[in-house]
Amino acid sequence: MALTGDSIVNRKLSVYDEPEYLAMIELMRGADIAFTNLETVLHDYEPYPMAESGGTWMRSSPETADELAWAGIDMVARANNHTGDYGVLGMQLTSRYIREAGIVDAGAGMSLAEAREAKFLETASARVALISLSSSFAGHMRAGRSRDDVPARPGLNPLRLKTTYVLPEDSYESVRGAAESLGEFTDLDGFPRGTNENEPGRMNVLGRNFALGDEPRILREPNEDDVADIMAVINNASRLADFTIVTIHAHQHGGRREITDPFLPVFARAAIEAGADVFVGHGPHVLQGIEIYQGKPILYSLGNFIFQNETLLRLPAENYERYDLDERSHVADFNDARYESDSKGFPALQENWEAVVAVPKFRDRQLVELALHPIDLGFQRPRQVRGRPLFANEELGRKIIGDLQRLSEPFGTEIEIRRGIGYVQLDGN
Repeated sequence: MALTGDSIVNRKLSVYDEPEYLAMIELMRGADIAFTNLETVLHDYEPYPMAESGGTWMRSSPETADELAWAGIDMVARANNHTGDYGVLGMQLTSRYIREAGIVDAGAGMSLAEAREAKFLETASARVALISLSSSFAGHMRAGRSRDDVPARPGLNPLRLKTTYVLPEDSYESVRGAAESLGEFTDLDGFPRGTNENEPGRMNVLGRNFALGDEPRILREPNEDDVADIMAVINNASRLADFTIVTIHAHQHGGRREITDPFLPVFARAAIEAGADVFVGHGPHVLQGIEIYQGKPILYSLGNFIFQNETLLRLPAENYERYDLDERSHVADFNDARYESDSKGFPALQENWEAVVAVPKFRDRQLVELALHPIDLGFQRPRQVRGRPLFANEELGRKIIGDLQRLSEPFGTEIEIRRGIGYVQLDGN
């Protein structure tokens, strides 16, 4: 398997000829299956943008699907914070173009059941199942069930999270005092609105949950029904395929983007126990650590594979209004305003432009090797160039694998570097 992270792709891939690029493409093509997270929608502006997006309204041309197929991509995740940027029609058109290109996709559908179900790739070596879900999405993107003859809501496969802000007593009481001064709390039977006599030390203020604790932290708890439904799908798929890949799009992190949020290892390990053979994370746009659990790889975030979010053809009015840009402003002006001429945000963060292609190898369904090929997306290169991956040079490659060594250490994972490639140390190797 050749596994990658986020792909925001809106330019051709098949026209370049650098040796470091073509060698990476051959790695993708040479795998039995190659995977990426498709973090854009494909259409010719037939649909309109929704009032709320995943941040920037992502769109790529329909031909992008053929470019991904050219690059060797066989399977794509569809559940992410851009699934519904252009509504249901945008989602449907994306499904159409992806499938016409011969790529298997999972994570989006015309109902919750369809969005949740596994999709299967048939290869000469194995039948592979893909289950895609997201914990980061706008509310309108979440797929729903039908009931009482009310049609199901199209959308993505959600993992809803309950977020609680845990605060020490002084900070907790400050929030309470601010809420009371704003009239947010009103005495009802002796208890302020937003509190519960059965849960002392907890309150809800302006739609946010707060709790008393020893030190400040953010607690995220997955919805139990979502977890149960997703685990059932994983278990079913594992009995219908030789290998099952579970992939999540999660922006949540543990205080810094490279630190895995505590909810994710619990969920990932449960997915392995339910039958997953590989767990792949993406969403933070940077690398996170790697864990081997019950002999199966958990890749908490593989960073970016293709990151061309600055060369969109068009943007809706809301993007320009956010930065007080007038009618004479266009995409380049938006980029300059958003990133202050590359001095802040994604363009200024080196780790955003460094990643790996993870290549697990299995023999008799046992993981026998996990190689990590470092890739360079062109940090500090012009925006019309950066975002397309190449194999990293020796110096940068050592830096990228060194970062992964450090990030993987808390999970008990050791990585060694051989000939510029990282290799996870497995039991018996």
